Amino acid sequence: MSAESHAIRTVEQLLEVLDLDSTQARTTEDIFTGASHPMPTGRVYGGQVLAQSLIAAERTLPEDRPVHSMHGYFLRPGHSAQGITIAVDRIHDGRSFSTRRSQAYQNGVPIFSMIASFQDEDPGVEHSEPLPEGVPAPEMIKPDEDTLDGLPGGAMRMLTDRAADIRHVGHPLYLPSDGERTPRQAVWMRMRAPLPDDPRLHRAALAYLSDMTIQESILRAHGVYWALPGLKVASLDHAMWWHRPARVDEWLLYVQESPNARGGRGLATGRIYTRDGALVASVAQEIMIRVPEGA
Repeated sequence: MSAESHAIRTVEQLLEVLDLDSTQARTTEDIFTGASHPMPTGRVYGGQVLAQSLIAAERTLPEDRPVHSMHGYFLRPGHSAQGITIAVDRIHDGRSFSTRRSQAYQNGVPIFSMIASFQDEDPGVEHSEPLPEGVPAPEMIKPDEDTLDGLPGGAMRMLTDRAADIRHVGHPLYLPSDGERTPRQAVWMRMRAPLPDDPRLHRAALAYLSDMTIQESILRAHGVYWALPGLKVASLDHAMWWHRPARVDEWLLYVQESPNARGGRGLATGRIYTRDGALVASVAQEIMIRVPEGA
């Protein structure tokens, strides 16, 4: 398979995962079902269930009332070999705002719970934090998978088979490095092939990408890397605010930093920009992190 065909296939697989089925089952909630990406670890990627939960919620709303914020908790690790059931509770519909609660289930228990808010497009005051200066263009940086030697086969397949082209500004954190220990980093990202023009799909795909690499500002501050034996990392919660529309099949810069780590938890925040400087979204996530003694 050619590199172009492989890239298209990875995005097609993502679209299949985000294409939820609506069931005939009804209680007081809307019920949707979806599949999971195969993962070498056997655990569902958090950004996947986040994006699926958002897609399900948006399916209960008119297209002209897009999401502007979500707050979610990862409750249990999901199994990537199993399907996911998503229940959406229509909590509130007002003149300008709507609220939805989405809960994702496997084996009858919730693995993720999210509340999201949606708003009609309204005029108002506007400002944004500017794009950082001096960041090299994505074309000047190699894809992550082209910079790594010695990565285990399963981890390398996970990089090459993902739908996103990720390029760290600086060294990636998959293997040990002599790089500076600093609680911040920047990452270029985009989907490997074009997506349909549906704005809902691009918002969900942006949520999918927002869970990718944001934890690394915490790891980078302490010289920790993903392949460190005994390292345990798990996402606890995730919050996201959509500010402006953007396409995820065009380059986006994800600027990340960690303001705090304590008590086995670390907080990371991020801002996502188009390459011409529009602030697209803001993200915050807290993780559990356990570093082996002596590392």
